[in-house]
Amino acid sequence: MTFCPVCGLKFHSGDYRMLAEHFIEQSRLSDFRHVSWLNRNISKNLMKAEDLMFSLMAFYHISGGIKKWIINDFVKRFRGDSPHPFILAMQQYDPEVIRGYVVEHHHFLKQWIRSCSYVIAKTELDDVQSYELENIMTELHGYGASEPSHHELLIRMGESLGLERNFILAEKPLRQTAEAVKIWNELAASGSWISTMAAMHSLELIANRDLSTHGAKYAYFNPSILSDSRVPAAVKAFLMEGYEADVSHSYVALDFVEKYAENEDIEEIQYAYLRSAGAFSDYLEARLERGVMLGNK
Repeated sequence: MTFCPVCGLKFHSGDYRMLAEHFIEQSRLSDFRHVSWLNRNISKNLMKAEDLMFSLMAFYHISGGIKKWIINDFVKRFRGDSPHPFILAMQQYDPEVIRGYVVEHHHFLKQWIRSCSYVIAKTELDDVQSYELENIMTELHGYGASEPSHHELLIRMGESLGLERNFILAEKPLRQTAEAVKIWNELAASGSWISTMAAMHSLELIANRDLSTHGAKYAYFNPSILSDSRVPAAVKAFLMEGYEADVSHSYVALDFVEKYAENEDIEEIQYAYLRSAGAFSDYLEARLERGVMLGNK
């Protein structure tokens, strides 16, 4: 099936003409989400159905495998010539930004565990299950005092910048984060294990240091932060954890997706990835908004 990347409406496989007409109709109705998606991914110019159809075909065309397609799109979307505002904010040390990061990311990690669990429940592949079990342990449980969980490191980072642990754990997510979490949970609950894996683990590309080889123009954060004497050790510990881990994690997961994807899975994988990436963009904006809110207190 071909899916609308905005609302999930289904069309016959490869029917980009109907998808184009759907976008044109939604644009005529001034639906912000569809118009915004076209502006960000295809063109800001008004297009006829046939022209839009060919543009959509080019956008979805895979050359070199689904892993390469996801990486190329992710780089352009988040770390290319026009990087995401959160990436720009992380090019210098800003405690306000980091505080917002902590509070909203707590909710992301809670959903991350649920999504990994869905993958485990929906596949019988031992290597995939083992990979996701390791993810759950690393993110939520940890391996004793010497290897605390990613979630624990996040909380310690917040504490080092004046946030109370109870506040981090109890504070409700901002609207963008709550809506993103809802999308990720729906993708995991209704989709296949392989589309869920692509949807969630592609997001780890955000911190992947190797993306410069794929055209990334910006790092996830300025590496000089790790040697800056003004930066608390707990902040460095959290950032270093992702800095070291996500190179392997994001690639390994996408290697699984590439290895096990059947032809009939590709369109669902593309849909799940695009929905997830769109939610992720909004969620990163919430980190910045939360930081401003905390900075004003």
